[in-house]
Amino acid sequence: MSTVVANVPVLRPMRETDLDRVMEVEPLIYEHPWTRVNFEDSIKAGYSCWVMEWEGGLVAYGVLMMGVGEVHLLNLSVAQDWQRQGFGRALLHHFIRIARDWAATQVLLEVRPSNVGARALYGEQGFTIINVRRNYYPSVAGREDALIMGLAL
Repeated sequence: MSTVVANVPVLRPMRETDLDRVMEVEPLIYEHPWTRVNFEDSIKAGYSCWVMEWEGGLVAYGVLMMGVGEVHLLNLSVAQDWQRQGFGRALLHHFIRIARDWAATQVLLEVRPSNVGARALYGEQGFTIINVRRNYYPSVAGREDALIMGLAL
């Protein structure tokens, strides 16, 4: 009898040594990417920062912050070549499990109205739009609103 190990993504806490790879991905998928300092500060602050690796490469990463009774998903990113293959969904499920483990009552996030793929993913997972932050994100055309989405746990 032999054991077959499935080729599955590896999910682990983000370390500062991951930031070179994260910073290779971030500017390729966002017009206004997070800076290295944003990630360093998140790690130092003790936020729940994770990377997902598959076939030796970085495919996704994200940052979750705990608040009073709620968690705030600050960043959920999938490398351009790996988008729409289930990695973002898997990472989102991981963050929802963490939120439940922390006994949070809801998960909050902001998303650009123009980010149709992310909005669809969040909607499929039960997130609903609960408010709008006007002129929240910088954009090529000036500013773009943020949709605040929430998931009750």
